[in-house]
Amino acid sequence: MKRWTQMVAVALMAAMIGIMAIGYPGMAAEAPGNSEEQDKPESEMTEEEKAEKEAKEAHERALKEAYELPVQTNKIKNWPKGPGTYGDAGIVMDADSGAILYAKNIDKHEYPASITKVLTALLAFQYGDMTSRVTISEEALLCLGSGYASIGLKPGNEITLEQAVYAMLLASANETAYAVGENIAESQGHEYDWFIEQMNEKCASLGGNNSNFINTNGVFDENHYTCARDMALIGKALFEYPMFFQICQTQQYTIPESDTVEEHIFQQKHRMLLQDNEDYYEYAIGGKTGYTTEAENTLITLADNGEKRLICVVLRTYGGHPYSDTKALLDYGFDNFHKVFIQENDVEEDYRRIDSGAYVMLPEKVEFEKLEREIVFHEDGTDDATVTYFYKDMPVGTCEVTVSGNYYNRERAAEKELEMKEKAEQKSKKEAAEKAKEKKKEKEERYKAVAAIGVAGILAVCAAIAGVVTNISRKRKEKRRRR
Repeated sequence: MKRWTQMVAVALMAAMIGIMAIGYPGMAAEAPGNSEEQDKPESEMTEEEKAEKEAKEAHERALKEAYELPVQTNKIKNWPKGPGTYGDAGIVMDADSGAILYAKNIDKHEYPASITKVLTALLAFQYGDMTSRVTISEEALLCLGSGYASIGLKPGNEITLEQAVYAMLLASANETAYAVGENIAESQGHEYDWFIEQMNEKCASLGGNNSNFINTNGVFDENHYTCARDMALIGKALFEYPMFFQICQTQQYTIPESDTVEEHIFQQKHRMLLQDNEDYYEYAIGGKTGYTTEAENTLITLADNGEKRLICVVLRTYGGHPYSDTKALLDYGFDNFHKVFIQENDVEEDYRRIDSGAYVMLPEKVEFEKLEREIVFHEDGTDDATVTYFYKDMPVGTCEVTVSGNYYNRERAAEKELEMKEKAEQKSKKEAAEKAKEKKKEKEERYKAVAAIGVAGILAVCAAIAGVVTNISRKRKEKRRRR
């Protein structure tokens, strides 16, 4: 009996070992080779496998580091906590009030890659005649390095400015972006470099202070950079041009064959604007993609849910995350903020007129009374001004106003007083500088006088010594003669 029991126990043990070896029914089977690959010592890996492993680990580290970067708006008291992102910088801005709803390193210099082209488009809408002819030059094709987007145009091809802008925004064609700059500059009587100057001036005029654009397409150059805030301000300005949205919402566009160009067909690349794409976002109405090895993924997206119009920019975003990050940020902006109309809440006697539709964008826990304001008069010298409202140094909206006579007179008087004070300080500094200069001159003259006296004394001593030596020498000669 005992022997039989032992035999049964051995059989059961063998069965259990067998089940563990082949996997119990219902257990998730491990993918063939995974365990072996994971356990494979580095000494047994090929150089290709080592490189792949290192690249994967570097990518995972970059994702983790980017996600852990601080979100500045998350540190503001009573501000709704925004999502983390897998990029170095991100912003959500309200298009109508200029309110910043989400901020992650929004002033940090980053490479924009092809989202540069939205600024090129903005100037094309401002200056260009869309029916004018654009000729593709040899210079326009020089920017096409390996991997850079193009629709395959050739030197001498002619298309309209409208077709060039479509190719630039949909297909991200770098040669047409260059050609747009050439065409606009030529139409204004200038060279290509003038257009680059206009890009930087336009960005600055919109309030962008952290950008330096040196080309029209975003081809990498270490001196070509921007920041999330500046790109959002450019996106804000694009809301004034319906053609931008018409182009962005085009799923496919054709440049027909003609005597001056072959047929070219291309599609929208921004996945949030493609209705059949898994990344489609129902409120997205415009935007532009970007990518270079140095910039990683960049993306600007303009959205409208019928109540709010938002701009989202993400820069240096890793992996496949620019779309998921943008969706999370836009949802955050739409869900956590509401309009508070300024005219109904700011009862200051300093205004005679306030734009009736102007508002600030606030989260539920922030009251209008907690805001600070900054009033800046227009440069035309009138009593019109722009008021910017802040919560904890974060701009939450702007408003155009006409100030009251009392406020105007008081501010102008304060400005004059400040101007007089500055002039007095400048005069005082000038007088102090002149006195210091005079003292230095007097000191130098004293040094010279002392030095002159010293030199004269030395010369006198030398002369005396010379006289003594001469006298001694003379006496010795006389003594020798007597002998």
